[in-house]
Amino acid sequence: MPIRQLFLCATLLLPALTACATNDKTDTSIRTGPGVTPESISLGVLTDMTGPFKGSSVFRIRGYELYLDQVNKRGGVCGRRIELKQKDHAYDVQKALDGYFDLEPQVLGFIDVLGQPMTAAIEPDLMQTRALTVPGSWAADLLGNPHMMIVGTTYDLDVINGLDHYKRKGVLTTGDTVGHVHLRGSFGDNALEGSRFVAENWGMKVSEQAVTETTANFAEQIAALKAANAKVLVLSLTPPQAAAAVGIVAQLGWTVPILANAVSYDAAIMQSPVAPVFAKQVLIPTPVAPWSADAQGVRELRDSYHQRFPGEEGTLNTVHGYTVAMAFVAVLEKACAKKDLSRDGVLRAFHDTNSLNTKSLTGELRFSLVGRPSATQSYMSRPDAKVPGTLKVEENLMESELVKLKGTRAR
Repeated sequence: MPIRQLFLCATLLLPALTACATNDKTDTSIRTGPGVTPESISLGVLTDMTGPFKGSSVFRIRGYELYLDQVNKRGGVCGRRIELKQKDHAYDVQKALDGYFDLEPQVLGFIDVLGQPMTAAIEPDLMQTRALTVPGSWAADLLGNPHMMIVGTTYDLDVINGLDHYKRKGVLTTGDTVGHVHLRGSFGDNALEGSRFVAENWGMKVSEQAVTETTANFAEQIAALKAANAKVLVLSLTPPQAAAAVGIVAQLGWTVPILANAVSYDAAIMQSPVAPVFAKQVLIPTPVAPWSADAQGVRELRDSYHQRFPGEEGTLNTVHGYTVAMAFVAVLEKACAKKDLSRDGVLRAFHDTNSLNTKSLTGELRFSLVGRPSATQSYMSRPDAKVPGTLKVEENLMESELVKLKGTRAR
């Protein structure tokens, strides 16, 4: 065959060969950053797997893994599998810093950073690295950081929604006192803002009792709030502290309705001596659906979970992890559509996400409102040892008119 004809044949074959090669590889026109290879996207998990929050961390990670497995089975994001790289900080700030500096160059962002002290320690570096990060917290003071993804209602809004529930039930009225025992720090202080906002707008009073993480005996605080004739007792504490405080309530024979933030509750409480009091007196406003909820997103999660862990049940933390993974993947998919999986591209996609339907795992998510919570609705849940996950829904997603008012004032 003449050389000219050979050249012509090669020319005709080249587009077909190139097309085949392009189909076999990930699109190289996509801009990428740390943690992104042609085959995978790595996300960091910096959490407590051996310390006081081991139980909640394990279940939350299972939630991430279940949702990411589904994503990977359908092809991943931009043709890349999503993988988790994990470090245990055992709730120690120095270990968290060491783990962070080890993980940071290897990941696109952090799907989990647990602990307010740990988050505060790494926050300055996050401002430099621009890695999108999900803290294990719903504290409103994190909303000012453009790199933080808070999935769901903040602590203060959960308290407002919970007190609104009690008001509609006739438990609270004008002139009443709300008693609030809270941890000093971003969690407890933010939760207390909710009680104060309710009192300010409904003509009520707040009787406050501040404690620290080392407080173990709550006899003095509970007795003071009982003497103040509090009509509702709000607890913004660690789970062991909440159990101890409720134990004092029982010892005093005080039948006051109790409102406890979601992070103040652990399913293990329902295997303790105070379980009957929790079941009778405690209401928990939750930013994500309880495990037992009859919501589409939770039903899908339960089906996946039971296939992978036969005979086991998840918890509220499993739902939280699954919801966070759904939100993070939605942002990555938006960044992929813009062909920019760099950290800046992911941040732009994050701030451009103004409507995300989570199938009622939580309220509709909006990350585009700078400085505002991504969601404003809460589930009202009751502890119940007989229900899978130990929480049953008393009221589906709801939003107090006061929450809307608080948002208006914030703007």
